[in-house]
Amino acid sequence: MAIYLVVTIITVALIFDFLNGFHDAANSIATVVATKVLSPFQAVVWAAFFNLIAPIFFGVHVADTVAKVVNMDVIGERMIYVVLAGLVGAIMWNIITWYLGLPTSSSHALIGGLAGAGLIAAFLKNGSAAHVLRWDTIDLIAIFIVLSPIIGMVIGFLNMLVVMWLFRRTSPRRIDGWFRRLQLFSAAAYSWGHGTNDAQKTMGVIGLVLVTAGYLNRLPNGNFPVPLWVKLVCASAISLGTMSGGWRIVKTMGLRITKLRPVGGFCAETAGAATIIGASLAGIPVSTTHTITGAIVGVGSVQRMSAVKWGVAGRIVWAWVFTMPMAAAIAAATYLLLNAAK
Repeated sequence: MAIYLVVTIITVALIFDFLNGFHDAANSIATVVATKVLSPFQAVVWAAFFNLIAPIFFGVHVADTVAKVVNMDVIGERMIYVVLAGLVGAIMWNIITWYLGLPTSSSHALIGGLAGAGLIAAFLKNGSAAHVLRWDTIDLIAIFIVLSPIIGMVIGFLNMLVVMWLFRRTSPRRIDGWFRRLQLFSAAAYSWGHGTNDAQKTMGVIGLVLVTAGYLNRLPNGNFPVPLWVKLVCASAISLGTMSGGWRIVKTMGLRITKLRPVGGFCAETAGAATIIGASLAGIPVSTTHTITGAIVGVGSVQRMSAVKWGVAGRIVWAWVFTMPMAAAIAAATYLLLNAAK
């Protein structure tokens, strides 16, 4: 397979990775900016650093899960075009939702894009789309579309309850001072989790491209290899994206869902970090957006249910519902164009 095609697709994958960091910068910094613990510039630098180092120290379980969404044995050498179309679908949906200020999931956009392109590719090749998608993997991802925000919400709610009880006799000023410092650590933990889960998705895509093109062999256990240089460039791309920020979404996440103080920001970030890091170790690609949104809602609900702006939260949920099918539709249309141009 021509090296220029492989380089082109890897470049597109890194563009997706950059946009993932750009689009999901809000996940890493919204709470710490909303509570005014860090300035926006300080926050993105802090988040970008931990996004950079996280994928290097964790395993690549999530990368392998993403690489197995589509059964490459059914599609054959056209798999590389499936990857390209899937990336285009995810990128286009990210741009649309960024413009609208909606914190949707880059992860689910990528999964939807790969699935949509894979289905149309299999149908064109075999007249049937049976067995092209690994439904056990997709079902697990779909389950965690629902579970990850609920887990984040529950942990955020419990964190806030525990903190309020432990510090019930402490003056609000002292609590504010302590948690301004502690939020630096919770923001770092959340960014670490974000880098661990999100950067791995692009690693899985690049590993899939390299195996399809014949530049790498699959491991004996059937998993996809991720060379060190792939880890480094993916971590760098998502970090640069985070450095660039996504201020439309920061405003939605940090300011419009509920009003946060440092103690609430700390509880939300630790809840999000625990959920995402746990999922990453299990090899489950979850949405960092869904998770931190759920955690923020959980923290806000402790005060009173009216503290959460449910209209904004509902608008976000609708964007989540449409992410996978819309990215799949864009990717399928892109694959048809690529197939017509071959």
